[in-house]
Amino acid sequence: MTAQTPQVTLNNGVQMPILGFGVYQIPPEQTEQTVTDALAAGYRHIDTAAAYANEDAVGRAIAASGIPRDELFVTTKLWIQANGDNTKRAFDASLQRLGLDYVDLYLIHQPLGDYYSEWRAMQELNRQGVARAIGVSNFYPDRLVDLIANNEITPAVNQVETHPFFQRTADQELMREHGVQIESWGGFAEGKNDLFTHSTLSEIGAAHGKSVAQVVLRWLTQRGVIAIPKSVRPERMAENIDIFDFQLTDAEMAHIAALDTGASLFFDHRDPAMVTWLNGRRDN
Repeated sequence: MTAQTPQVTLNNGVQMPILGFGVYQIPPEQTEQTVTDALAAGYRHIDTAAAYANEDAVGRAIAASGIPRDELFVTTKLWIQANGDNTKRAFDASLQRLGLDYVDLYLIHQPLGDYYSEWRAMQELNRQGVARAIGVSNFYPDRLVDLIANNEITPAVNQVETHPFFQRTADQELMREHGVQIESWGGFAEGKNDLFTHSTLSEIGAAHGKSVAQVVLRWLTQRGVIAIPKSVRPERMAENIDIFDFQLTDAEMAHIAALDTGASLFFDHRDPAMVTWLNGRRDN
């Protein structure tokens, strides 16, 4: 692993870099070069998903990098499938596209469909060692606790929308109580609420000689939240990984805490219309 990226220890002992690189919404034809650039910038944690339709490009970049497999942490995700048998087939297809013998983290992408049979299948993949850790994404506390209560393996990670305007502090505490590591998606809120020019974040950045993006990533990781920023620009990739040489003060953390609206800026997985829309999508 790169020396400058601290690790978190998941509930089964697996080590995971607290900062990674996400490839959501990067076009497949652009993904291979982008991941190549990210690996060159020092990222060793790559996050993709079957639904992103770019696993094969991620795999090509990994293969061409020459980086030893055990120095990389690769996450992919299972889209909404019908049952446990389909879970195994979907996992095998993801492994084939990635060109890997195993993944470090396999996540249920959405808390929809028959995710109990998916989880039972994923527990078996974990026992076989082909998924070193398993977890979930977009699970609200009630669904997460129910899944934990009715299964043998507790999810190692829950990847949820987490950014300065939706901070998930209470959710993070509940996850901590159950041994689940919180991971952020949408850490920059996709620029909503003028995040990149926000006065509070800009002032904090100026005090440290850092950009707003670096302040947000430092805020997340200082809270113990795994972050997976995305960029297609090598200079931004280098900037985003350069966040471990400064620390936010308690006062600065409090100023950022005051930005929390307590609500999603994107969509609510408990909204019937969103549930219908998500269930209508199929992965590649």
